[in-house]
Amino acid sequence: GFNHSGAKLHGFLSYFIKAAQNGNKYTIYGYKGKQVRDQIHSSDVIRAFDEFYKDPKCGAVYNLGGGKENSISILECIDKVEQLLNKKIEYDYTDANRIGDHICYYSDLTKIKNDFPNWEITYTIDDIFEEYAESSFEAQRI
Repeated sequence: GFNHSGAKLHGFLSYFIKAAQNGNKYTIYGYKGKQVRDQIHSSDVIRAFDEFYKDPKCGAVYNLGGGKENSISILECIDKVEQLLNKKIEYDYTDANRIGDHICYYSDLTKIKNDFPNWEITYTIDDIFEEYAESSFEAQRI
């Protein structure tokens, strides 16, 4: 959700949007911005926790994230944020990748969906971006 407090190398989306709102230049590490990550809204995470709480699976491990459908590249994020904020984002590249970084990473939700069929992603990538933009406009009014 929009209250997530990302750091420079973790929590990319919230960190990036806050940098854009404040007019700070964003540095893209490696892959020229083509790296893809999935995004999940905190409400969907809480609902997954709730499903597990209601029907725990002893020793089970889940890969929880936005999945392939909620995946987006950094360059696509820049375009979306520029459109939503009606503002040009200043960014640059460094060729150095983050240690252990991959060009494409998204969560396989098969296991959690099989174990908890009532759980599903309810916030699309567009919903997440729109919520960030709305919170940005609210913050500017205060």
